[in-house]
Amino acid sequence: MLTPEDTAELAAANVTREFPNFPAHLISSHTENTRPRTLHPAFYGAYDWHSSVHMHWLLVRTLPDLPAATRATYTEILDRHLTTPNLTTEAAYLLDRPGFERPYGWAWLTALAAECRDTPYAEAFAPAVDAVERLLTAWLPKATYPVRHGVHSNSAFALGLILDTGAAAGLTTATLDDVRNRLRTWFADDHDAPAHWEPSGQDFLSPALSEADAMRRVLGAAEFEVWLDRFLPALRTGAPCPVLEVPVVSDHADPQIGHLLGLTLSRAAALRHIAAALPEDSPVRPRLTEAADAHLAAGLPAVDSGDFTTDHWLATFAELARIA
Repeated sequence: MLTPEDTAELAAANVTREFPNFPAHLISSHTENTRPRTLHPAFYGAYDWHSSVHMHWLLVRTLPDLPAATRATYTEILDRHLTTPNLTTEAAYLLDRPGFERPYGWAWLTALAAECRDTPYAEAFAPAVDAVERLLTAWLPKATYPVRHGVHSNSAFALGLILDTGAAAGLTTATLDDVRNRLRTWFADDHDAPAHWEPSGQDFLSPALSEADAMRRVLGAAEFEVWLDRFLPALRTGAPCPVLEVPVVSDHADPQIGHLLGLTLSRAAALRHIAAALPEDSPVRPRLTEAADAHLAAGLPAVDSGDFTTDHWLATFAELARIA
């Protein structure tokens, strides 16, 4: 496991590394300035926009654990990036492109704003939080169907993260209620999840566990236990359940196959949260906890591999698993 000093160094190296860069940007003119620093003055690093956002989140989370003597090195980076002008530019970019990073990037921006609520950067996030609120308000009523696969556009993971962090970030109660209602509309009647389809070859999220983890946030404990029995009946019967099995990662350096390393960590977090949401005497809890421990043990050694393919994002999911 990385030390706080290692984590801060890794996060800082990524958020200040402009290239290589994979911008999800539609170029509209041959005269357009598409340099990452121009498009994204706050979040130009870490290969892609969402990774830059959540590596900033990781850096902010790590600051209190650092010795005072080294903290200034990293606050200087945040002071440069997390300014009102920079975040206003980022907010305008999002509002001009409502499909950009929907909903994964929105969720991580909300999480970062929440993490900064008691820091000097809190006020600077007002334009960004307002942008996320406006985007959610426009999108949720027309989001008839969820996206269920195990990569960035997964609906359940993002909306669950927004529920966890939205109030602290400054999202309104009405918007968070809309999020809860949309999750219920999408998933309340689900049953017999096709867990045997998991994992797909480039998942870093489990479609089934992301959905279950979202639903434990919006259902009461007794209702959630009934829902989970219907959704993943193999958990209670003791039958084999592929979402409990640690995935095989044949090539850590392959950018897509390497996503499965993230799956081990995101599953660990989801399994722990789901177990904690069940009654203490539930026979399912030990099975979930054992699987979570196995996934965490499999994923942690890859966090500081030295390979940029995973180093630009994986430590964030290790932190999610750690705090689960």
